[in-house]
Amino acid sequence: MRRAQRDLVRRRMLHDVPKANVIVTNPTHFAVALRYEENRMRAPRVVAKGADLIAARIRELASEHSVPVVEAPPLARALYHNVEIGGEIPAALYVAVAQVLTYIYRLKASARAAPYRRSR
Repeated sequence: MRRAQRDLVRRRMLHDVPKANVIVTNPTHFAVALRYEENRMRAPRVVAKGADLIAARIRELASEHSVPVVEAPPLARALYHNVEIGGEIPAALYVAVAQVLTYIYRLKASARAAPYRRSR
């Protein structure tokens, strides 16, 4: 029964990876998927996290769904060990997570603003 429950939780968690704004990795052992909706959430939330094989699957799903992956080993470890799936990040990690999200938002904005270039 417990194994079935764990498998169900894992499937739900992996289903939420495409909804993440960013995946924070360490880069090989841990992966933590974060989602933040400015007008709906008080703080970013962990929507998925995993170690080793699950971390690899999270990175694969991120690649398949164009979710940015950022290597930040100390942050990935802190998130993995201190925040449950569905939980808000703690105030102690606000600055680090804000820096990662700002970086991702700026990358996306500059990609949208870049003029279309046609190859000849």
